[in-house]
Amino acid sequence: MPWERYRLRVHAVARTWSAPVFCLESAASELGLPLLGEARNIHLLSPDGRSWREGDVIVHGWTDERALHAGALMTTGLADTTLDLCRVLPPAFALAVADAALRLLPAGGPSFELSVRGRAQANRRGVRQLDWVEARASAQAESPGESVSRAAIEWLGFEKPELQQVFTYEGETDRSDFYWRRLRIVGESDGYGKYNASDSMAMKDHFVREKRREDRLRRHEGGFVRWDWADVVQVEPLDRKLRAAGLTPISPRQSLLLASLASNPRAFAHRTKGFPASRGA
Repeated sequence: MPWERYRLRVHAVARTWSAPVFCLESAASELGLPLLGEARNIHLLSPDGRSWREGDVIVHGWTDERALHAGALMTTGLADTTLDLCRVLPPAFALAVADAALRLLPAGGPSFELSVRGRAQANRRGVRQLDWVEARASAQAESPGESVSRAAIEWLGFEKPELQQVFTYEGETDRSDFYWRRLRIVGESDGYGKYNASDSMAMKDHFVREKRREDRLRRHEGGFVRWDWADVVQVEPLDRKLRAAGLTPISPRQSLLLASLASNPRAFAHRTKGFPASRGA
């Protein structure tokens, strides 16, 4: 898998560099944050404010104080890694990282305060995006597909769905990814991060259970719509499916933001040269 290959590359750098501190996607690969595809570069942190590149390793200068995580490798901490990624990733993918980070926090623990932390640092890049992500981040979104879908649904102009609604019908308890209560429409996001595609028996069992669950919800709710990762990033298939299920946009489409769904998050490193920037850069 792409993220597994990338993690092997990160560990290879750890064996050949002297006391490296990993950041951005390289830190995410160790901390359990989602990687949407395989990053092109390995990212290290430099405490002296200098930035440079050596092959596929980019060293980012930084002068603000950073919390570090000492696991199998030394990385930036969960909060700082989340903040860094949310500055530079396309917004929907940044939301997926923030949602995942919240799921990793202890229940009832403090959140990251992305906006406050971001404005307290010398690097001023992406603070408006931090505001946007922080206002929407939720531990209830259980996969990157659900997170990116939430952004797409908003930008297409549809009303905000409830997350992880529980239903009890026919002696069974089911839970949906999305629920539009006013119209009693159930939504499901398939694909990215849902199940292990290398386990054929697990996939078969999954699809049988899902079919039974979908039929049960269709019998008792007002509508049911299912989409996959390709529907979301291509935008128009998701729009058609939501409309066919009975949903109607309630606000204007945000075309520029929708266009960002087609961005390749794997290539984001090319947009982060010198990031995090040193003071005065």
